[in-house]
Amino acid sequence: MRVRTTGDEPERGTNGVSGDEATRVFARTSADPEPTARFVRHEEDEPVEPPEDDRARTFVRPSGGFGAAPAHSEATRQFTRAPEPAVPREPRHRSAAEEDDGGLDGLFGGDDDTPTTRRPSRGRPRGPGRLLLRALALLVLVAVALPFATWGWVWYTARQDERPPSDAIVVLGASQYNGRPSPVFEARLRHAAELYEEGVAPAVVTVGGNQPGDNFTEGGSGARWLVEQGVPEGSVVAIEEGSDTLESLELVAMAFEEQGWRTAVIVSDPWHSLRSREMAEDFGIEAATSPARSGPAVLERETQLWYITRETASLWHYWIFGESATVRVDAL
Repeated sequence: MRVRTTGDEPERGTNGVSGDEATRVFARTSADPEPTARFVRHEEDEPVEPPEDDRARTFVRPSGGFGAAPAHSEATRQFTRAPEPAVPREPRHRSAAEEDDGGLDGLFGGDDDTPTTRRPSRGRPRGPGRLLLRALALLVLVAVALPFATWGWVWYTARQDERPPSDAIVVLGASQYNGRPSPVFEARLRHAAELYEEGVAPAVVTVGGNQPGDNFTEGGSGARWLVEQGVPEGSVVAIEEGSDTLESLELVAMAFEEQGWRTAVIVSDPWHSLRSREMAEDFGIEAATSPARSGPAVLERETQLWYITRETASLWHYWIFGESATVRVDAL
């Protein structure tokens, strides 16, 4: 494309377009009557004459279709856009909620001027209904956990063997057959005799009544067996009453009060130790437990598990109702 001045302008038609169809005239009107610039399309090989007027510039567009010419072509003029001046931005006022999150913006590189979209927090339901649900959940948790905790407590106490110096050794009764202790009862009596020989206490108390149709009592049968084994008769006290553990320990507490005794070592089966100690302490006796480690109650694992479970239920029965459980499984 070249620029021609008005001096060498070809003849125009009435509509302002030159007679050359390949030439399109662009006229720039100005208050200055001096010649104006014209832009003329031409072929790339046609020589370009320099303009006579210094106010005219020559722009050359290579032919051959659309697109720009290579940057290194002499026929191509490169233009560089000057950077636009930066427009100062007014500081944005932050809301109170955004001020609270200022620490997070600084931590994660957030821009204070960048608007953010915050999701409104969903408040948790509050009120009596929620507190009631929490209370119910806590009760369920306690109801589930306490039996297992008690089962473990029974098992732990059964493994303890406490032999502090005491006022008396108390042997809880079990079944007897016409005056002869059953294997479970005999194991308890033998262990009590060992404690007496060790000097744990100067006296041994046997306690227990009889079942309907029996001619002998548990307390009396136990006392005779101890005397036969060498325990002095004056050191043995027989309480021939008591149909269950609670009643037997109540009678023992009465005998302790008469004798002026306060401390005792209770001898029973391992799994029965915790419940008997709890009952004795409720009657004012400072009790320790030293269970028998022999006999049918401790020989088989299935029997041990059954006794631990039974004693757990019996202990809860005592705590809730204040009485002994009616189940009796020690007649072995």
